[in-house]
Parts: sequence; C-alpha cells; structure tokens
Amino acid sequence: MELWQPEPDETLVARAPISFATGAAAPVNGKRWFRDTARNDVQNELEGWPSGPAYEASSPTASAARQILRGAVVATGMAIGTFLSMHGGRINGTPGSSPGTDTPEDRADEVDDFPVMWADPGTVARTLPWQLDPARARAAGHRTHAVITDRRLVIVGFDYVKGAHDFIHDDLLWEVPRTAIERVELRNFKSGLDAKIVFTDDSWCRVSSRARERLTRYLIEPLDFIPLRSLSPAQRKTAEEFAARQGPDAQAPLVKRNPCGCFRIEVLAPSKTDVRFGHPGLNSLMDSYGREIPITEYHSQDFLT
Repeated sequence: MELWQPEPDETLVARAPISFATGAAAPVNGKRWFRDTARNDVQNELEGWPSGPAYEASSPTASAARQILRGAVVATGMAIGTFLSMHGGRINGTPGSSPGTDTPEDRADEVDDFPVMWADPGTVARTLPWQLDPARARAAGHRTHAVITDRRLVIVGFDYVKGAHDFIHDDLLWEVPRTAIERVELRNFKSGLDAKIVFTDDSWCRVSSRARERLTRYLIEPLDFIPLRSLSPAQRKTAEEFAARQGPDAQAPLVKRNPCGCFRIEVLAPSKTDVRFGHPGLNSLMDSYGREIPITEYHSQDFLT
C-alpha cells in the first residue's frame, strides 16, 4: 500500500470511505444533483469534471406506482415472515443497527430534489473532486476515502481492484482546513449513512459512508485527546500496550474520556486500512485505574465503530 500520510507534526485521527450520497425517496431514487443556490444544475460548469448522467426527478404518477409496488413487496414479505414464524420457521439475520428513518428531515432536498452539492461559483463545495460521484467514479474504476487529521479534511482516491481489499495507492484529490468547516449534520433519512458537511461560506455537500461514525465523529466532536503524559502510570501503560498489539506501524494511542467516565483508547495503524471500510475502529476502554474493561461491561454509548 502507498497511503497518504499527514505531516510529521500532524495527527491522523480517522479514515473512512466517502462518496456523494444517492437519493432514496421515490421521486429521486438512485439520483443526485449538483446545484447552485438558485437550484440550477451546475454539473456541466464544474472545472475538470468528465460528463456524467443527467437525471430528472420522477413524475408523481410514476413515483406513486413504484410506491404501490414496493408496498406490495413489503406486505408479501411480512406475510411470509408471519407464516414462517407461526409454523416454527426461522428467518436468518440480525436486527439492523442503522439509524435510518422513513421520515424526511428536509423534504425539499430529500424528496422533491436531491442536491449533493450546493455551491455558487468560488465557494468551497465547488472545488470537490468528481471522483466522489459514484456514477463517474465507478465507471472509471475509482474509489475514494476521507482522511481526517487534527488540521484538515483530505479526500484521496485510488484505482479499485476487485477482491484486493488492501491494494491502495492513494492520490491526493482535495483538501480543506478544518477551520473551513462550519458544521457537520447527520442525515438519517432512509439509509442512515449520510452526512451534510457545511462550509463557512455556506456551501455544502451531502456525502455517504458505510463507516459514517468514523467519518463524522472527529469532525463533530472536539479533538480533546488526553496527552499520554497526563494519564496515570497505569493508564498510560494500558494505552501503550493496547497500541503495541495493533501492529508495528501503530501510531501513539489517542485517549478520550467518555461521558460515562471510561477512557476510550483508539489506535490507527496504516497497514490495517481496507478498500471497503477505510481504517477500522481499533479501540478499547479502560477505567480510572487503568484496567481494560471487558466488552460485557460497556455502556451503550461506548459501542462505536
């Protein structure tokens, strides 16, 4: 692997897959648009972007027909499930953990339209790379990851080789200082995997990630990591021993105090990076005495991916 790395005095805090989101409501299902603040389609004005598909929102009649069909499929599935349950059958699977909801948070931008870029000329969102668009990237065999450091948000891209989940040769596509990010909002409509990144110039983008918690956590939370020198000797020993077990290239552990009072230990080891999921969550918990806490004693808010 040839992974993008931060400067020596810069701290890597997360890496996760990222792409522009995709509409899920019936009128915009499978579609996305690139808009200015007058809601004009501007994808043909974006510098350096290859041509991509031109979408139109589905008519209310077509959307209603799909909704009826979808409802029939769901009803059939429920009937089959009920039948199996009544007759002792089993349905494989586990309850989903996605925070997705069927209630739109912003009808104008989630049902009637689905902009994934909202940007006038000269704004930050206008500079985002075309490789974030699944329609363009997959046709070209590309994938994209977001890399979050204590200074900036970086987008890297690499050629995707099917089945080679650790074959990554990063190209730096885009970066922005953290100071240019006004806020990050979680968007839970349908999949529960989307987020809206709003920049200080009021431009924004809507992105999706199968590792949304890792993508957004350190863009939302303050980076109030506890310096190792401020830990007790027992706590520091536990944190450093956990880091050492993660691999020879593991960086120094990042330690935060959770609301419950536990200490979260998080470690990034570049060699663990995966094409599909970015960098996995290598983390553990310890108590105030430096004892590593077994998963059976975790609080609900301690379960982060």
